Amino acid sequence: MVSLLGTQDELLRLVEQSFDVDILVRGNEISVSGPEAETRKVQHVLDEFVKLLDQGHGLDEAGVTATIQMVQRSDHPHPSEILGDEAHSHRGRAIRPKSVGQKRYLDAIRENTVIFGIGPAGTGKTYLAMAMAVDALRRKDVNRIILTRPAVEAGERLGFLPGTLYEKIDPYLKPLFDALHDMMDAEQLTTLADRGVIEVAPLAFMRGRTLNDSFIVLDEAQNTTPEQMKMFLTRLGFGSKAVVTGDITQVDLPGHKSGLRVVRDILPGVEGVSFIELTGEDVVRHRIVQDIVEAYDRFDAARAQDQEETGQNDGG
Repeated sequence: MVSLLGTQDELLRLVEQSFDVDILVRGNEISVSGPEAETRKVQHVLDEFVKLLDQGHGLDEAGVTATIQMVQRSDHPHPSEILGDEAHSHRGRAIRPKSVGQKRYLDAIRENTVIFGIGPAGTGKTYLAMAMAVDALRRKDVNRIILTRPAVEAGERLGFLPGTLYEKIDPYLKPLFDALHDMMDAEQLTTLADRGVIEVAPLAFMRGRTLNDSFIVLDEAQNTTPEQMKMFLTRLGFGSKAVVTGDITQVDLPGHKSGLRVVRDILPGVEGVSFIELTGEDVVRHRIVQDIVEAYDRFDAARAQDQEETGQNDGG
């Protein structure tokens, strides 16, 4: 019951706050009272929690919130099938999908050679791809991991940054290193990087290479030109897999077309290539962030209504 309800019933309180019901716990029995439609949803949520526990997965706030959201939106009849998937595990901490879209993304990575993950920030595009890359290396499906991104940012050019070439590109690649540190021990990461088993480099360093037996992740792909995208995709060698991630609404290429936008019109229908579109519903947020966003939405709506009423009064 502690695993199901959380310490001091904290997980149960999340359920109760999300539905118009009252939940009472006596020993090993849970009773739910409220509107019939709401009580059925709560029963569904609790059943899915039990299935996750039976599969050997622990419950946490993120998993509970994701299950509640899937049941509320009727995204999937069995959220436990989504949350029970696993991209990678490190020190007992598993990296799992938190939405139906993220689950489709993981399945696409497993089943295809070139995968495009397109969606807004916070949808786990890069993080999940890197987790799958580390897991593929651990299972010896590939011999190395290559993580790359174009060195393009809004308002800055490499030539104006201080330091050597590697010092110039480090700020662009640091987010990838930060994610890797979440997935393996620092000593192991340093050893693999020194041996060239894990390589993190700007996209320009990929030109002229053929990448065999590799798991390659191209991040921030919306900032590639069509020529750079073609160059990258034609680096793929035997036994390799490439995941391309980006947000087509955040292009920092003044005067250039985005290679990610162009490739969407060129490659659909090619066998072994998959496009997965993630949306705002796949954004994984801490509960307090959701509360903050909702508070801002309420504030903006109230202010808009006040302005509308003021305008009508002025017009009168």
